[in-house]
Order: sequence, then structure tokens, then C-alpha cells
Amino acid sequence: MQPAEKYIGNKYSVAGVAWALRSVLTVLQAETALMLAHLCGRWSLRVRSSDFLTWLHVIIIKAVENLCSHKVSPTLYKQLRQVCEDHVQAQILQFREDSLDSVLFLKKINTCWQDHCRQMIMIRSIFLFLDRTYVLQNSMLPSIWDMGLELFRNHIISDKMVQSKSIDGILLLIERERSGEAVDRSLLRSLLSMLSDLQVYKDSFEVKFLEETNCLYAAEGQRLMQEREVPEYLNHVSKRLEEEGDRVITYLDHSTQKPLIACVEKQLLGEHLTAILQKGLDQLLDENRVPDLTQMYQLFSRVKGGQQVLLQHWSEYIKTFGTTIVINPEKDKDMVQDLLDFKDRVDHVIEACFQRNEKFINLMKESFETFINKRPNKPAELIAKHVDSKLRAGNKEATDEELERILDKVMIIFRFIHGKDVFEAFYKKDLAKRLLVGKSASVDAEKSMLSKLKHECGAAFTSKLEGMFKDMELSKDIMVQFKQYMQNQSDPGSIDLTVNILTMGYWPTYTPMEVHLTPEMVKLQEIFKTFYLGKHSGRKLQWQTTLGHAVLKAEFKEGKKEFQVSLFQTLVLLMFNEGDGFSFEEIKMATGIEDGELRRTLQSLACGKARVLVKSPKGKEVEDGDTFMFNGEFKHKLFRIKINQIQMKETIEEQASTTERVFQDRQYQIDAAIVRIMKMRKTLGHNLLVSELYNQLKFPVKPGDLKKRIESLIDRDYMERDKDNPNQYHYVA
Repeated sequence: MQPAEKYIGNKYSVAGVAWALRSVLTVLQAETALMLAHLCGRWSLRVRSSDFLTWLHVIIIKAVENLCSHKVSPTLYKQLRQVCEDHVQAQILQFREDSLDSVLFLKKINTCWQDHCRQMIMIRSIFLFLDRTYVLQNSMLPSIWDMGLELFRNHIISDKMVQSKSIDGILLLIERERSGEAVDRSLLRSLLSMLSDLQVYKDSFEVKFLEETNCLYAAEGQRLMQEREVPEYLNHVSKRLEEEGDRVITYLDHSTQKPLIACVEKQLLGEHLTAILQKGLDQLLDENRVPDLTQMYQLFSRVKGGQQVLLQHWSEYIKTFGTTIVINPEKDKDMVQDLLDFKDRVDHVIEACFQRNEKFINLMKESFETFINKRPNKPAELIAKHVDSKLRAGNKEATDEELERILDKVMIIFRFIHGKDVFEAFYKKDLAKRLLVGKSASVDAEKSMLSKLKHECGAAFTSKLEGMFKDMELSKDIMVQFKQYMQNQSDPGSIDLTVNILTMGYWPTYTPMEVHLTPEMVKLQEIFKTFYLGKHSGRKLQWQTTLGHAVLKAEFKEGKKEFQVSLFQTLVLLMFNEGDGFSFEEIKMATGIEDGELRRTLQSLACGKARVLVKSPKGKEVEDGDTFMFNGEFKHKLFRIKINQIQMKETIEEQASTTERVFQDRQYQIDAAIVRIMKMRKTLGHNLLVSELYNQLKFPVKPGDLKKRIESLIDRDYMERDKDNPNQYHYVA
């Protein structure tokens, strides 16, 4: 009989199994070989651990099954627990040494834990029958594996010195890694997994870990906000978040991810949201730094309230930057183009950086609407002029497709304007000049713009503009009939006359100017008047000399030339058929042209690029007493020369007149709205009336202006104040 059979053999007992268990624990701890002593008095036996284990494993499993069958399971479980507890308690002694540094201590703990796990796996496999019968039927008893965890937790990890040194050592390694040092990540992963398995991870490690993380990043955030520029700081925040995410994946428990990332976000971002934006947002937007803005948006979106703070500063930036474009009269020349460029830049930021976030889009629109109306009327006027410059003939900047895109962009800016009636007035005036002087680049482009305005503002807004195009079409038909009519005349004359018939309600208001036309022109006017009124009796014709233009043929020493000129320029130049030189006063007397208009006309002929006349004395301004001579030495590379650009230029008087007409129209609209409301309500309080007016009027108006119109209507007996309550109005039928 073998020595071991003295305890195990055919006579199975709890004491024998306990002995085998001690032997298993000893063998597992030694790993290579062991001396089996005290098996049989003084007899010692050396065996290989693997052979011994295999042999012992089979014998003990059989013994366990037989013991359980003989109903000694409670005693067996109790003895098993006691043997394991004795073994675990013995392990604590190796950790009492003070000389161990933190890393060596952690490695020793890890080795002890790994050994314990291997031992418990072996024991569980040996006592599997006990675990699945007796233990499973007793809910109060922990399984053999859980019992092993409980013993290790109670006798090793719960020891104050061991736990303190373990946690401090783990935190020290993590701190070193955060500082850039290389550490043993597999050791950290094993130890933190141990804490998690022993169910002490949260209480003993995570709480302290998060406290230290909070302190570290709070101090780091304060320091780096002072030291670094915003893009560099945001890069650092992204790097830290990435590093902490990697720690969760590599060795921290997954449950730590949410509080850990929230801690980093709070200390590096949440505490500095306003400071980051105040320090760097304007610069990033000014320099159009798309990658940095994208990173800022992504980081701010992670923090509660981050997007809202970014939205507010985004809106303030747009308002501030936009106001600098709109409010400065010195920048009026480039205002609209600057607005279009700014809108393109803002749209690109929303598209590329802010993921087309609807909140940012809507707030951008509100911000544009706010700043663009800080300066009443002027932006609307300049937008109309910008459209005019794009639709005018000679604009070679864009193809048809590019022109269409430009007009679409202009319409976006146009939507933000409150005083659209100002735009309409200036657009109508410029459109009239383009049509009448023949300076429209493309009829298709004109009609496309008209269609956009109709879609945006409705048919009522564009009805007069459409009427202007209709007049031009009808005028072409009338002129075909007039030419046939002239062929039947006995003396058709040498002048080819073209007349545009304009319906007064559609077109801008023009002040008639009486000038002295040549006899041939007067004769042609009378012929056309007879022809037209013969077809349309009851109508009245009023000639608008300010809009007339002509093609003149002239002979110089260099040869013949043709000039495209205004009617006023024509009258001046025709005088030089009668003489070589005239004074300013003589020209004024002969032509009957108004003083200011005549000065502009002579300036264009004698001081411009094509100097058909020579002014004496020389100078850019036309003064009383100046004389003008025909320039026989005139030279030009072109045969047909345009000098009628003067008609396309807007004078200060014209601008003031257009603005005044808009103001008058607004007063009429306010009066009509007040009467309409009072007629329907009969009696209404002042505040309610003003509120109703704001809802109905489509242009900005001040309360003081409304009050003036109400007073005016009271004076004209359209309404009256209540005798007892001065803030109450009654409609007067």
C-alpha cells in the first residue's frame, strides 16, 4: 500500500480529504516539486508535482463523491472552508515587510492573487460534486469559488495596511502614466480586475481615484487656460479625453467610464466654457479656422450647457461683426459684397464645423436680421444698387449661371431686411433706367430676379415691376405700327424716332423738365402724338426728356464717329453745328436745361474720358463763365463711343427724392391701416391700436411716428378721442 493510502486508499474520511487538500495547496504554491513529509512517520518521498496532482486529483474526486453520498457534506464543506481559510491567513505574513516599494508590493499582491485563483479553480474542480449538490441546495452558503473570494477579501484585501498600500500604489502608477511615464498596464489591469472580482472596486478604489482625478484636472485646467492659446488648449482636452477613454478600455472597470469622462469634461471644459469662448472664439471665426472650430463644437457638445453658451457667443459675434459692416457709412460702397462674403463664411462654418445644427442656423438668421436693421433703409437701398450693378449691361464678371447664384445669395440677404419698400423704390428706379437706356444685361436675368422677388414677397410687391416689362413689350409693337405710319407720310424726316410708352402708375415718378428741342424733334413729337392719340383717344402724353437718349454722327479730322448720348448731351452737341464755341450761359439759354443738370452734362462732354468739347479754363468742375469749344482733334480707337453713362449715375437729389417718396408712401400706408382697423373695431384703445398696426405694417416704424399719424387722422375727422378717456379712440363714419 502507498503511503497516501493510509489516509485515502479504500477508507474515505473527511480527515483524508483535508490532508489531500493541504497537499494540493502546497503543491500549487511550490509549482515545481515538493517534499512529501509526515505521510508515513519518518519516511519522505519526492515526486513530480504534475504526476502527484493527477493521481491525487482522481482519488480526491472519488473520495468527495463517496463522502457526499454518506451524508457528511456539511462536515466536508466546513472542513474545506477551514483548510482554505488557514491557508489564506498564512499568506498575509509576506506583506508585512516595510522595505517593499510600491511597485514590488503590487507585483507581490498580484502574484498572491493569481496563485489563489489557480488554487481555487483546482479546488472547485475537485469538489464539484459537493458544490453542485449540497452547496447549491443551501442558499445561505456561498459557492466554493465565492467562498474563496470572500476569504481573500476578508483576510488579505480588507487588511488596512494591504488595502492602503495597494490602492495608493495603483493610483501612483496611474498618476505616473498621466505624467507621460511608461507603466506596467497588465499589472494594473490584473489588480483592478481583482478589486472588481472581490467587489471592493467602487468603495476602496473608484471613489479615491475620481477624487484625485478631479483635483488633478481642476489644477491642470486653471494652469493651462493661463498658459495656452485656445486651439492648443482644446487639443490638450481632446488628448486627455482620449487617454482616459483608453484607460477604461485597457485596465479600468467599465463602470468607471461615465463618471471619469464626466469629471474630465467638467474640470477641463465645463469650468472654463465662457473663458474659452471669450479668449478664442472671435479669433477662430475671424481667421476661418475650420478644424479648430469643429473641435470646439464637438467638445462643447459633450458638456451640459456647452452648446447653449457657444450659441450665445456665436450670435454675439455675428451681430458685432455684421454691425461693423452695416453701420459705417464709409464702407457703404462695399457693404453688400461684404455682407455676402460674411454670409458665405458663416454658412461654411455651420456646414463644416457645426454639423448643420438647426439651432445654429436659426440663431444665425435672427442675428443677421438684428444687425442688418440697426441702420434703417440704407442696407435695403444698397442691396437694390448691388443688384443693379450685376444686372446692368457691361457687367462681365459672371456667366449666366454665376449671375443666377449671385442673385440667389442677394435674395437671402434681402430676406433679413425689414424695410422692403425701400428696396422696391430703388430697385424700380434702377430697373427703369436699365430698360429705358437699354442697359439691361439680360432680359432672362431681369425676369429671373423678378420671379425671385415675387416668390419672396408676393404678387402685390412685383405687380408694378411686371407692368414695366409689359410696357416695354407693348412699346415695341407700337413702334412697329408707327414706322409703317411714317412710311405713308409725305416728309418722314431724317431722324429715326423710338418712343417708349410708360404707364404712369408702374414707373417711378419723374419731374418733367421743359427744354428747347430742335425743330425736327418737335415736329416728330407732334407726328407721334397725332398717331398715338388717334389710336388711343382720351389718353394724355407727357414727354420725359430726362430719360431720352440718341445716337449722333460726328466728323473729326481723324474721321467719322458715332456717339451714344443722352438727350441733354444731344442738345448741347447739336449747338456746335452753328458755331465753334459757346459760353456756359449761352448754352443754358439755348437749351433750356436746368442749371445743375447742364453742369453735369457739360462735365461729361468736356471733363470725362471722351472729351468731345474743350473747356476753358481747364478744370474738373463747370463754373459760370466757362467757355466750351468743339474738339476737332478728338481721337478714339472705337467707332461708336458711349458717353451717356451719366444717365445711369444717381445724383444726390435723385437719392433724396426716392427716400422721400418711400417716406410719403409709408405715411399713406399707416393712415390706411389705421382707418381700416378703426372702421372694423369702431372703438379701440391706443395700445391695442398700436399693436394691431405693428402686426399689419410690413416696414419698421417708431411709436412716435404712429402717434403723429393718429393725431393727423383725428385732425382730419377720420376718428376722435373719447371724451372721458384720452387713450380711447372712436371711428367717425
